Amino acid sequence: MRPLRFAAALLSVIAVSSCSDLTVPDYNNASIEDLSTNPTPDKIAAAAQGLLFGTRVMIGPQNGYVSLLGILGRESYNFDAADPRFITEMLIGPLDGGSPAFGGNLFPQPFRNIQNAHIMLDALDRTPGMTDEQKEAVRGFAKTIQALDFLLAINTRDDLGLPIDVDRDPRDDPAPIVSKSEVFAHIVQLLDEGQAHLAAGGAAFHFSLSPGFSNFATPQSFITLNRGLKARVDAYMGNYDEALEALSESFIDSTASLDLGAYHTYTTGSGDVQNLLFDPAGRAILAHPSILTDAQQQPGGAVDARALRKVAQLDDARTVQNITSDLIFTIYSSNIAPIPVIRNEELILLRAEARIFTSDLAGAVRDINLIRATSGGLAPYAGPVTQQALLDELLYNRRYSLLFEGGHRWIDARRFGRLAQLPLAVSTHTVQSRFPFTESECLARVPAPTAGCT
Repeated sequence: MRPLRFAAALLSVIAVSSCSDLTVPDYNNASIEDLSTNPTPDKIAAAAQGLLFGTRVMIGPQNGYVSLLGILGRESYNFDAADPRFITEMLIGPLDGGSPAFGGNLFPQPFRNIQNAHIMLDALDRTPGMTDEQKEAVRGFAKTIQALDFLLAINTRDDLGLPIDVDRDPRDDPAPIVSKSEVFAHIVQLLDEGQAHLAAGGAAFHFSLSPGFSNFATPQSFITLNRGLKARVDAYMGNYDEALEALSESFIDSTASLDLGAYHTYTTGSGDVQNLLFDPAGRAILAHPSILTDAQQQPGGAVDARALRKVAQLDDARTVQNITSDLIFTIYSSNIAPIPVIRNEELILLRAEARIFTSDLAGAVRDINLIRATSGGLAPYAGPVTQQALLDELLYNRRYSLLFEGGHRWIDARRFGRLAQLPLAVSTHTVQSRFPFTESECLARVPAPTAGCT
């Protein structure tokens, strides 16, 4: 089945009532057809809530977004004895597009959610009993989530590009694959349209957001999240003046907690999912040894407080396929620990990056020092105040501040041409620059794309 042509059939947009965090009418058995043909305000509310859960689907599994990108970026290993492909495919390669748990992973899931949002938006136009402001708020929310899903997808496929014109009749040909730059432009368009809708969305959403989005529970506060995501995209595109403008409208706050932000949340409730990155015994997920060996020292001689806070040593080292680690992650303290979408700490580092590339080096040093002191317990930066030296220092701080939260080190190494600097534990290991397309996506296209379909 073509994943983009049948996406709507694969995931119910409103099967969310089992989550204990939300009070949602029982629409578990409601179909997409029912939403399309008989939309109501309650069904739209449930569908909107479903988008939050849909964008979370492949974030927290042990073969999900954080874990697989962490392996590629040499933040983590997975020594799961039941599946050696965590090493043979992810570290040695090549990535296999026919392997839905590995090389072909992290592609269909965001597009299902994007298509679900399209279905909901189409139904919204025909929903009685909602004010124009309520509908605008839903539109702004949905387009922001679509932008996030497109960003997750392009982060994995990079220069292969993506299909973006996916709101099509299932009988149509699959959407054409467009370039990476066109994908980013589309993401920016969605975020800007989302901002405009939210601005006209009144004082409140007519649905509840999950607890991880409690700081953005109104259309006006959700704009600040939208602008934070826009700043990340602008930085990825190298549009640093635009990034600074977006940051000025975001929730960035040098005086607030660095953990202020939006989070995917998890519960042990029936029908919900858990955060499977929580692995306190290191049964499968281990931290890369370089996290400690590369850490800078605090004035008293201890290593960077972020390293001490986020990893711990096992009593006995583990070795699998000639790879050894004695470190586990302590970032996620339980199987219901939240996983960040974006945090204040990242926004401050994005501002530092934008200042480096807009020649405000003094401002970049101030932002870097804020993170060094507050998050790392480190002394102020004392190196050369040049663009190159500050970029090196920025990437160091991004590595430790955003460790094992969303593949940031791998993405950063790729966008700054530093993949070759990532460590190889064994000479047969390689560093993959992106995932291939899924086998089903390649088979759906005649001819199949030359790149990404071998």
